[in-house]
Amino acid sequence: MQGYRNGIPIGFGYFAVAFSLGIAARDYGFSALQGFFASMITYASAGQYMGFALYATNTTLIELMVLMFIINARYILMGFALNQRMPEGTPLRTRLLVGTCITDEIFGITIARPGVPTPYYTFGALIAAVPMWALGTALGISMGNILPLRIVSALSVALFGMFIAVIIPPARKDKAVLAAVIVSFALSYASVHLPFISGMSQGNRTILLTVVISAVFAALFPRKTEDPEGGAVNAD
Repeated sequence: MQGYRNGIPIGFGYFAVAFSLGIAARDYGFSALQGFFASMITYASAGQYMGFALYATNTTLIELMVLMFIINARYILMGFALNQRMPEGTPLRTRLLVGTCITDEIFGITIARPGVPTPYYTFGALIAAVPMWALGTALGISMGNILPLRIVSALSVALFGMFIAVIIPPARKDKAVLAAVIVSFALSYASVHLPFISGMSQGNRTILLTVVISAVFAALFPRKTEDPEGGAVNAD
């Protein structure tokens, strides 16, 4: 129930973004029913935009699968992080099911929870958020001309506000987290303009920066864990 309640505001943000996705899907020839089910089983945001466009150009399914894998590869890193935080003894099938629930926002609220995250929190958030994503896509296809695009874009700002709400509390408690957040913002901005990295896709830039920044801060500021005898030891 906590996951469901926390997933409701994410769902409203999803609805606004998916509405604009539905407008694009309509231009590519998708019906409202097709868009609804595509969003129910995919919920990949930028990946779906690209997927709809590629499908409309009659690309092969193999090409579509490979490109979707590349675009959404950042979720692999999120899956690693959540898998390490799952309670001991969590069955493999449950871990795999959690992996299918990962979105940027659901990962954010799950990883930010204190203590060991329960898989059912993630499931609850998914149940609240994803139907709104699918409904927004379907309504965007069927009624895309009713709501002005400026209003749709304005509503989607709620997702950025949620991300800020996720990172601010731990940044206030831990100076290392605060430094990592500042460095991430700075390098993310710089990566758009640097000669080599600016030519990469947004997803690949995100993966590269995530690995590099997290590795550096993990080496400089290792987290402490309690050993069975009560002493503090460095985490792996």
